[in-house]
Amino acid sequence: MASTSILLFASSLAGKYSNYDQAQESPKDFAHINIYFRPLIWSILNGPWFYSEQSYDYAPWSPYRQGLHKLSKAKNIFILENYALEAPERMAGGGFMPELLSPLKKESLVKRCGCSMHFQETTHGRYIGKVEAGQRCLIKKDGKITYLASNVELGDDEFKTLDEGFDIRTNRKIWGSTNGPLKFKKVETLDQQLIGEWLQLDQ
Repeated sequence: MASTSILLFASSLAGKYSNYDQAQESPKDFAHINIYFRPLIWSILNGPWFYSEQSYDYAPWSPYRQGLHKLSKAKNIFILENYALEAPERMAGGGFMPELLSPLKKESLVKRCGCSMHFQETTHGRYIGKVEAGQRCLIKKDGKITYLASNVELGDDEFKTLDEGFDIRTNRKIWGSTNGPLKFKKVETLDQQLIGEWLQLDQ
């Protein structure tokens, strides 16, 4: 039965993920990618925040996607608000060197409106997530304005994600995988920072 525990969700998400197996099985279709979801020490931004970093395995210091995510819960929905960094290059490598994240300030964050991810627990410790409704998470690609459709499965030390972009006027798919979702396995747990104020989230 679903527990709706926000701390359990945070623990399930926290980790380093790799799609090594998928990349080895289909190297022409999938590059080897690592993703970090690292909980921040509470005092850095005075709240339940995650830093995320996504990079090719051969270029860990040059992530192609970085973000900050504030965690909350509304009824049975776990919400990850998405924020961009004004100077992401200063935090590059923060996934595996958390000391680089210490200088973070809320003033340096830019909210990505319409881009929050909403997760629901399906069975104990397993979740499905989608970008919030409304088609308002806009991304410019090849000169076209597209809206993001993102689908995620999380749990049992697995993370599957499929991001696609659709033309805001025609709803025609413009970008995204043609070979199905990226399939990651958790290769390192990063829940050691879920202490102190983090433990009060379910109270």
